[in-house]
Amino acid sequence: MSTISVNGKSLQTTHQTVQLVINELGLSQGRYAVEVDGELMPKSELAQLRIVEGMNIEVVQAVGGG
Repeated sequence: MSTISVNGKSLQTTHQTVQLVINELGLSQGRYAVEVDGELMPKSELAQLRIVEGMNIEVVQAVGGG
């Protein structure tokens, strides 16, 4: 089990990849961007990006409107 931070909140997870974590939290709906440890990550790499103890993940949802 790893302790990570997702959008500023501490979380313990047994998931192995960033994609699995954001899927479980419901953060992969619609348009979104993911930053891992301060670096913007392409969505195509999230399924291969392994969770590391202390990792900091930020997920930003795009919101439409006018």
